[in-house]
Amino acid sequence: MILKADQWKDYSCLDAGNGEKLEQWKGVILRRPDPQAIWPMHENKQWKNADAIYHRSNKGGGSWEYRKKLPESWTIDYRNLTFKVSPTGFKHTGIFPEQAVNWDWMYDLISAHKDEEIRVLNLFGYTGCATMACSAAGAQEVVHVDASKGMVQWAKENRDLSHLEHNKIRFIVDDCLKFVEREKRRGHTYHGILMDPPSYGRGPNGEMWKFEKEITGLIKSCLEILDENALFFLINSYTTGFSSIVLEDLMKTMILPEHPEGTVSCGEVAIPLQNRDLLLPCGIYGRWERK
Repeated sequence: MILKADQWKDYSCLDAGNGEKLEQWKGVILRRPDPQAIWPMHENKQWKNADAIYHRSNKGGGSWEYRKKLPESWTIDYRNLTFKVSPTGFKHTGIFPEQAVNWDWMYDLISAHKDEEIRVLNLFGYTGCATMACSAAGAQEVVHVDASKGMVQWAKENRDLSHLEHNKIRFIVDDCLKFVEREKRRGHTYHGILMDPPSYGRGPNGEMWKFEKEITGLIKSCLEILDENALFFLINSYTTGFSSIVLEDLMKTMILPEHPEGTVSCGEVAIPLQNRDLLLPCGIYGRWERK
């Protein structure tokens, strides 16, 4: 199943093609690389009118070319949440807008079970958009874990921008697998677990992560802290070559036997292009939710 992130008011993907995408972030137009957009570019004036263009370097990484002076950061809104946007040296902006489909899903699930105690664990939490969605929906506690101190600080800014500073949100800078293993020893459990693991990465102490090698062990460890009255389990992946069918098989063979009271659904997430009847693919998702 394809889930389309089409409920944004402050964001839109205007066009994509020739390995690039053209996005509007609350009036600011950014042009960034996107390896999925391999179809021909639709030549139009908007491409030439980008406020900033990210150029890749042959040596890795890249840099922004600013066509006009932009603020270092600005904010955009989604539903009742506010997030900081800032073009970074590694082309990202602090938000993956396609993930709004998962924010909505978790928000609606948690809101529908407000009479229950719901503790949520967000692994590889990045700048915390999903963390804020779960907290705003009524989760009693959300634990946000990321190996990057800078990303955790950004997440705290998003907490304050969304007026959630009085909610119970814990921010942890740590290797995700090590944190999960410690939570097991402490006897802590969670009613909702979500993860957005990178294809490759390093923990705060240099721990190496490779998605295909590590994901099975991480799921197994997470199942040991998933509460017997669990509400959801979400896995996102941007790893090239790792299909939604493989993810579905993983979840059906690992999660369903432990929690047969739920159902599994998997597919792709995508962003509709404003100027053409096309979808920009943005990774895959796997969901387990209690019936």
